[in-house]
Amino acid sequence: MRYYLSYFIIFLLILASCKKHSRESTIADGLWLGELEAMDGYHLPFNFRLIRSENDSIHMEIYNADETIKVDEITIKQDSIIIHPPVFEGYFAGIFTEKSINGRFIKEELNRSVPFSAHYGQKERFKTGDKANVNVSGNWETVFSDGTDDRYVAKGVFEQKGKKVTGTFETATGDYRFLEGVVTGDSLKLSAFDGSHAFLFVAKATDSLLDGMFYSGNHFKEPFQAKRNDAFELPDADSLTFLKPGYDSFNFTFPNALGEQISLKDEQFKDKVVLLQIMGTWCPNCLDETKFYVDYIKKNRPDDVAMVALAFEYAKTEASAFKSINRLVERVDVPYPILLAQYGTTNKTEAQKKLPMLNHVLSYPTTIYLDKKGAVRKIHTGFNGPATGDKFVEFKSEFETFVQQLREE
Repeated sequence: MRYYLSYFIIFLLILASCKKHSRESTIADGLWLGELEAMDGYHLPFNFRLIRSENDSIHMEIYNADETIKVDEITIKQDSIIIHPPVFEGYFAGIFTEKSINGRFIKEELNRSVPFSAHYGQKERFKTGDKANVNVSGNWETVFSDGTDDRYVAKGVFEQKGKKVTGTFETATGDYRFLEGVVTGDSLKLSAFDGSHAFLFVAKATDSLLDGMFYSGNHFKEPFQAKRNDAFELPDADSLTFLKPGYDSFNFTFPNALGEQISLKDEQFKDKVVLLQIMGTWCPNCLDETKFYVDYIKKNRPDDVAMVALAFEYAKTEASAFKSINRLVERVDVPYPILLAQYGTTNKTEAQKKLPMLNHVLSYPTTIYLDKKGAVRKIHTGFNGPATGDKFVEFKSEFETFVQQLREE
């Protein structure tokens, strides 16, 4: 498999030299259904649209419930196609006819390759046959990998209209973003593809219980069980990560893309409220959080607030890690520095060694709030983004209020 992937990537690099779409290509514009191979015989579906512009270039829109992801890096030559979604590393490469695509979704740094196919004109994300015998709307107290060291809890929040279901699973470290699917009979199926991360949830459902399996691409799966519980809440995100006894301040020294060593003691952070983001360019919740911070800075332009991010990357080399960082900066227009804290692994135990003043690094992302005197005032673990609806609205309000309080002190 490794040799096959190497030859395949070489072939793709040759194709990538073509930067212009040609009218001889016959791929159809319009709505498509893509499917990524999961495990246990399942396929993970997602909807997308190919749109041809007046100059004959093609772009794509990927749909997950209320989310639209715009893709403008598409290379076509003869019957070969490469599609590179924004920000993240992974890309599609395949062979197409007018109404079909067959190929693979590839993440080179992780040595992952997932079989992929797509078919034109198919609108249904999941095939629907039987009517829905249950309605899963509401809140669900959920446990993943129960009885193992990897056990964690989540809150499922779903809305069902007829057979169609939208919603997400919220966890202490983030959410599973914009899930979309169906209930047919007593079966629940939900999926999302954000341009890199492929999530599929399948479960048997009653009015009060869910018993299912979560698949991430074709490399990971874990069981989950859920019970309806409208009163269930996750732990307070501001209570999970804290400074260890004996530490009364926070500091670091890490390089930026120019090789300069940056520290909290630098002039750019003096007498300012500092928001320090622990993140990774591969992380979907980190991307949601980064977009939120970018929007806040551009709307408010606070001259007494400084932001800095510490990136923990799985890229094998420093150069490839900075390549991913630079891609994020360019695609999202990030106005604050992103420093490289670690590459070669995203292991949280190893990350904590880089930040020994913390009790642990529990989540990517985590944000540390420092006042103008450099004191740590709050540490917020995880990020539940726009897919969480009211929870996201509540977070935005609390964030703006707390930052304003720090600014006025």
